[in-house]
Amino acid sequence: MALTYSNATEHGIRIPTFSLPGVDGKNYTLDHFKNRRGLLVVFMCNHCPYVIAVHERLSQIARDYADHGISVIGVNSNDPEYREADSFENMKKISIEWKLAFPYVFDETQEVARAFGAVCTPDPFLYENKKGDFLLRYRGRIDDSWQDIHAVKENSLRIAIDTLLAGKPSITSEHASMGCSIKWRK
Repeated sequence: MALTYSNATEHGIRIPTFSLPGVDGKNYTLDHFKNRRGLLVVFMCNHCPYVIAVHERLSQIARDYADHGISVIGVNSNDPEYREADSFENMKKISIEWKLAFPYVFDETQEVARAFGAVCTPDPFLYENKKGDFLLRYRGRIDDSWQDIHAVKENSLRIAIDTLLAGKPSITSEHASMGCSIKWRK
C-alpha cells in the first residue's frame, strides 16, 4: 500500500465528461445527474484500507444529501490485473456487501481518472451544477480521522457540501485526501 495524497485543484474548473458502466447494469454519464444541484465523484476501489474505513461514511453522505439535490458516484479506476479484488465482478459483490447508497462504476481504460487528475483512493471531487455546467467546488479529505469515525472533529466534505447548498463561496483551505495510490496500467 503506497500512501498518496491528492493534489490541489483549481476551483471552478469544469467536470470532465464520462460514460462508465455501473455494477447495477446501467451506464452513467453527466446527463444522469443534470437535474441535481451537485455531484460528488469519489475515486475509490475495493481493497484499499482507506476506502474500506470510510465507505459507510460515503453511503451516509449519499443518503443524507440525496433530498437536497446532491448525488454521489463511486469510480473504480484501478487496474484489476494489479489487484484482482478491484475487478468489475468483485465491484458488484462489494457494492452489495457494503450496501453502497450510490452508483459504483468502472473506469476500465483509466481515461476518466486521468481526466480528473485523480491520484488516490478515496479521492473526492465535489461539483456544483450551474445550469448544466458542473464546476469544481471542493477536492479534499472526507474528514480528519479516516481510521476512527468516533475521533472525527471536522467533517470536511460535509462542510463543503453544506457550503455549496448555502450558495456560499467555495472553501479555500482544503486538506488533501489520502489513501492508496491508483493502480495504473503498465
